[in-house]
Amino acid sequence: MSEKKIVVIGGGTGTHTVLQGLKRYQPAVQLSAIVTMADSGGSTGRLRDEFGTLPVGDVRMALTALARESSEHEQLLRKLFMYRFNRGEGLSGHSFGNLLLVALRDILGSEDAAIAAAAEVLQVAGTVIPITTTPINLVATYDDGVQVTGEHHIDDGVGDRAQSRITALSITPTAILSPRAATAISEADLIVLGPGDLYTSVLANCVVDGAAAALRAAAAPLVYVVNLMTRVGQTHGFTASDHLDEITRYIGRRPEYILYNSTPLPADLVAKYGLENEYPVAINLADIPGAISGDFLATDEVVTQSGDVVRRSFIRHDSDKLAQCLWSLV
Repeated sequence: MSEKKIVVIGGGTGTHTVLQGLKRYQPAVQLSAIVTMADSGGSTGRLRDEFGTLPVGDVRMALTALARESSEHEQLLRKLFMYRFNRGEGLSGHSFGNLLLVALRDILGSEDAAIAAAAEVLQVAGTVIPITTTPINLVATYDDGVQVTGEHHIDDGVGDRAQSRITALSITPTAILSPRAATAISEADLIVLGPGDLYTSVLANCVVDGAAAALRAAAAPLVYVVNLMTRVGQTHGFTASDHLDEITRYIGRRPEYILYNSTPLPADLVAKYGLENEYPVAINLADIPGAISGDFLATDEVVTQSGDVVRRSFIRHDSDKLAQCLWSLV
């Protein structure tokens, strides 16, 4: 069988999960990760503000997902890239990998060169591509007319935005789809969106000028992986079809496949989410063509790193289960 090209679009933990599973199908698959450049929180936001770089957090997550880990040395390098400082004035909260990417940018002169160098160090099997080479901020307009600027503020559900709905998502300043991202999309055999926060991880890529048009024109089937939980301030009260409708509205194309988990979620963790007004996404896809159900739930306990100030998911998809289903589609 000839090598298949799979493009994963998103950012953060969701994209990391998909890439980590799919890399086990190499060399039969050629992987490209297209990641958002709108991240403005945590270590990434601080470095972005201080050094004027493109956001590095989602790049780091994708690189470590694709890193080779067949030896103890390679596993140590991967752990080093993911290491987060939990003490030290100015260092606490920063990821070592983020700092290294910023240093490489200064040494080599560009983000592309920094990513390529880090990929070589980590022996990455695949390509990590920023959706655009312009630093951008997300702008969310809510159903009451209020606008909030910045991924970090949108993600955290600012004050009375917690139960409001986003009616329009855009970026500032104007930015265009990078040529490398456009080529990857046009040459793909399968394009995967999600899982991840609908607006700040997935659609953050689709509102970059040229991205929606490229996805509409792509010959490859489009797959959307439905989130497990709603997100306060973003998708409060959303069902699975609501997520799908928003994807279709922004891209102008309905995904050919929709993957959703059918395994019951852990009651204790669901209750923990409920304290933050976040709940399991209600599944209402029975009559929708291309909807694929399965056990995609991870059973490993999620352990957050000390010093990490960004909110993380405790209920997650399983890398291998998702990858097995996605591989069957190509």
